[in-house]
Amino acid sequence: MADLPDSDRPRKKARLSDSTASTESPPEDEYSWNWPADLAPPTIKPISPPLLTRNNKSKEKQQEKPTTTQPSPFQLTRIRDLPASANVDTVTLSDILGDPMIKEQWQFNFFLDIDFIMSHLDEDVRDTVQTRIIHGFHKPNDPSRLNLEATAKKYPNVETMHIWLPAYGTHHSKMMILVRHDDTAQIIIHTANMITQDWTNLTQAVWRSPLLPFSGAGDETSEAPIGSGARFKRELLNYLQGYKSKYKDPTRPLVDQLERYDFSSIKAALVASVPGKQQIGTDTANSKQSLWGWPGLERVLKEVQATTPASRAQINVQISSIGTLYEKWLNGFFDVLRTTTTEKQPRSEPALVRVIFPTADEIRRSLDGYQSGSSIHMKLDSDVQKKQLSYMKPLLFTWAGDTNGDRNGVQQAGRRRAAPHIKTFIRFSDNDCSKIDWTLVTSANLSKQAWGEMANKNREVNISSFEIGVLVSPQWLAGEGGKASMVPAFKKDDPDMDTALEGIDKVIGVKNPTGRVLCGKRTTRGCDDGIWSFAVTDEQCLMHRG
Repeated sequence: MADLPDSDRPRKKARLSDSTASTESPPEDEYSWNWPADLAPPTIKPISPPLLTRNNKSKEKQQEKPTTTQPSPFQLTRIRDLPASANVDTVTLSDILGDPMIKEQWQFNFFLDIDFIMSHLDEDVRDTVQTRIIHGFHKPNDPSRLNLEATAKKYPNVETMHIWLPAYGTHHSKMMILVRHDDTAQIIIHTANMITQDWTNLTQAVWRSPLLPFSGAGDETSEAPIGSGARFKRELLNYLQGYKSKYKDPTRPLVDQLERYDFSSIKAALVASVPGKQQIGTDTANSKQSLWGWPGLERVLKEVQATTPASRAQINVQISSIGTLYEKWLNGFFDVLRTTTTEKQPRSEPALVRVIFPTADEIRRSLDGYQSGSSIHMKLDSDVQKKQLSYMKPLLFTWAGDTNGDRNGVQQAGRRRAAPHIKTFIRFSDNDCSKIDWTLVTSANLSKQAWGEMANKNREVNISSFEIGVLVSPQWLAGEGGKASMVPAFKKDDPDMDTALEGIDKVIGVKNPTGRVLCGKRTTRGCDDGIWSFAVTDEQCLMHRG
């Protein structure tokens, strides 16, 4: 039974001192009687120590602040072919773009369907919302570029802008920036391409900033700590300035606008990638220089507190594409993920890293079947790629966790049949994945192009692609002087919390697209449990089964 509030608790009747106590029960109204002025009231004999009962807490406990909850800073997108019970607290593209207060939108993405984007604007303002499309198809005869430019001509309020990319690089960032008529702006960072398939039956995540008020002037952000809105603003503006080339500066008007908005309500860190070489090793947490790729992630994680020793922690890397990677790069990147501000663990006890990736059977049984596999990539064509799979095999864990009907330990998250295009990096502070130290939602997959090569002898890191993501930690969301805990939330944004937690002011949920099975179920050899790749076909699976 839950404790009753003080006002509802039954109270014990006071016992009179021996000199005045009566052997008979006092009348019911005795304690409302007014004592004569010349007669002192009887003393109350204290009971020491106080009786401990289920409904009698110490004064200190009674004065404790109750633990509050906060919904997930990330939301999952609605899945068309799943029931309403699996779509609680989800978000649609119309929820994001359908507000008639939007006057300007900037779309940064890899694949973009302009007709699809415009169809989700409120019909009353569809022809007036100034729309800027930033894409990476920079070659003049690229069919994707030609298609975007041809479609844009149908809309007088749409402008496309291509940006230069190095060899093997992509413009993979997924971000919307909305400017509104009510003098606010909003930043949306997500994992979906702006095409129908990605917003229909694939698992995706969205982070939306609060509405940022217009402040009228730029603010000084030189001392902004990581995790603050001021630091987020500085990193975002630096990222946008990364689109500048020798010949053009497509995002300058947006940078000039955003400088005049107040970002203080944001409690998160921006983790992004911008193509080019960068020098590392001389930066500090308060440096005005932005770091991109894995050096930028490492700098953020140096400011995040770990709540348990590394030997008890595990880091789940859940992605939709795995590049061709050497074991040395993987180990170096995993060491970056293990970075914290509070611990230097011996190499014999590092935090466990697990890679979540769907199996061929999970793709086959997904809502869109093998069609969804076109968005999920790991090449197994060359000998190098096959060797890579051999050393990654012990790290790999299934997406749905129910391959071959094995559902032991699975907590329903409502996305088992929605193939994952989402990318999440999560550090759990315990082996049963019940508490979280940090969560990153990003466009970046597991590749050198996204995160950068390991540093060369000159301490330079080369990055090929544009990527963007948001990292949150409970320490930034706790509030001044408070202490927060972050926990997985399943099928809803709010965390489950049956009782107050001692010393914790706030419990923050993080919407989890997978079940807790990813804390223990490893993929096994064989076609049904084998990793998804275009190299695996249904015919091969049938032959394998005999």
